[in-house]
Amino acid sequence: MSWGTELWDQFDNLDKHTQWGIDFLERYAKFVKERLEIEQNYAKQLRNLVKKYWPKRSKEEEPRFTSCLSFYDILNELNDYAGQREVVAEEMGHKVYGTLIRYSQDLKTERKLHLQEGRKAQQYLDHCWKQMDNSKKKFERECKEAEKSQINFERLDNDINATKSEVEKAKAQYNLRTHTVDESKNEYAAQLQNFNAEQWKHFNNAIPHIFKNLQAMDERRTVKLGETYRTFAEAERRVIPIISKCLEGMVTAAKAVDERRDSGIVVESFKSGFEPPGDFPFEDYSQNLSRTGSEGAISSNTPKGERDGAPGPRPDPKHSISKAKNKLWLFGKKPKAPSVEDFSHLPPEQRRKRLQQKIDELNNKLQIEMDQRDALNKMKDVYEKTPPMGDPNSLQPKISETIFNMEKLRSEIHKHEAWLAEVEAKQASKDRRHSADNHHPTPQGRESPEGSYTEDAAQEQHTPHQRTGPVHPSGDPHEFDDEFDDDDPLPVIGHCKALYSFDGQNEGTLVMAEDEVLYIIEEDKGDGWTRARKQSGQEGYVPTTYVEITMEKNCKGAVTYI
Repeated sequence: MSWGTELWDQFDNLDKHTQWGIDFLERYAKFVKERLEIEQNYAKQLRNLVKKYWPKRSKEEEPRFTSCLSFYDILNELNDYAGQREVVAEEMGHKVYGTLIRYSQDLKTERKLHLQEGRKAQQYLDHCWKQMDNSKKKFERECKEAEKSQINFERLDNDINATKSEVEKAKAQYNLRTHTVDESKNEYAAQLQNFNAEQWKHFNNAIPHIFKNLQAMDERRTVKLGETYRTFAEAERRVIPIISKCLEGMVTAAKAVDERRDSGIVVESFKSGFEPPGDFPFEDYSQNLSRTGSEGAISSNTPKGERDGAPGPRPDPKHSISKAKNKLWLFGKKPKAPSVEDFSHLPPEQRRKRLQQKIDELNNKLQIEMDQRDALNKMKDVYEKTPPMGDPNSLQPKISETIFNMEKLRSEIHKHEAWLAEVEAKQASKDRRHSADNHHPTPQGRESPEGSYTEDAAQEQHTPHQRTGPVHPSGDPHEFDDEFDDDDPLPVIGHCKALYSFDGQNEGTLVMAEDEVLYIIEEDKGDGWTRARKQSGQEGYVPTTYVEITMEKNCKGAVTYI
């Protein structure tokens, strides 16, 4: 349907309608703007969220648990998802909002031109109508004046008292008015004909043409709205495949969580390499009691060595209790040990890992120095072949420095490899002994030599087996006679745990291994040394700062049960 033929008399309403159409388009543009601002804020908040929970530490310091790695993968996918929301906002901004704003300005300009053209045509038609109306009024006025002149002339012509001159004058006046009426009539007819022609042109040519342009403009506006609706949806639909991949990546990350692998990482990270504490020994306090007639019955439950009359070893019961007590730092705060170059302050397994990491770091540095040396040598060859490019002797100090660094790194690598080989050898030896113990169980009352860890493999091999309980009936009653002193030893006033190993090379000092439990028999008198006794009965001095001391309330040697 055409506006020109159907709405020829609705210029004002079409004016209002086209203005409403532009206002609606701008309202939709405002909606799109607020929508893309929501997307921008959403993407910004997502990126801030990812940044907030992204690990601040380096990759080497981050946990290697699958649950953590999966979470970081999810953060990556979420960051990509935020990027797609930004793409949506950008598409809406350029292809929808920007297009609507520009098109709105074009519509306003075009509508203004069409309405000005319509108003101009209407003004011209109004001008023609005004001229026609003025000629019509003039014709009407002249006719009335002519009628008056005619009445006056007929009155004087019939009046016998009127003079001839008066009659002639009235007649002349009447004829003049009649002539004026004819002229006014002709002018009115011409103006009427002209107005009718212009009015026909106005409503059959000018207005239909203007309304047709307004209709085309309004239809283009409607089409543009439909296109932007579709573009608005396409901006969202275009990123759906990528968003789906992001969500699939999150699902894949969730499936990658492996509880068994995480448990293995926990073991690998915190395994110390120490053996668990041994069983508590049986403390026989009846061995020094006098035997009566029922000795035969008692002797059946008494170790063979004691039945033979040889005094058995007299271990202090505090040893086993204190030893177990000091081993239970798993859920407490482990004492801090000083950081040393060979990592000897660490448990065996952790020490092996740290040494291996250090060797890998040194090898990487060595490779960098070797690459730099090769590059300098190539540059030197170029300078020798092309002297204008540079002096080859100027590179010699740098080459020498690089070679020196390489030798230094090689020395460090060799030193750490020796430490690593030592640790691995000890671990292998311990594994072999552990395997042998599984096939040949330790007799009751005998503590495994692995009960306390020592850094010296030779010491472990030559340290005699220690007993803290009664000897097995099949054992030799004199097996440990040399290890215990029956001469009134100093009473035990406490116990201590070795925080670090001590070689005890000086005379009067006592060798101890890290985590070994000793008995305190004499306190530090201010010289930095504490007198201690091993389970074997060996006594000596150890550095006070190397041990963690626990003094007993009853310090006269009486047994205190903890």
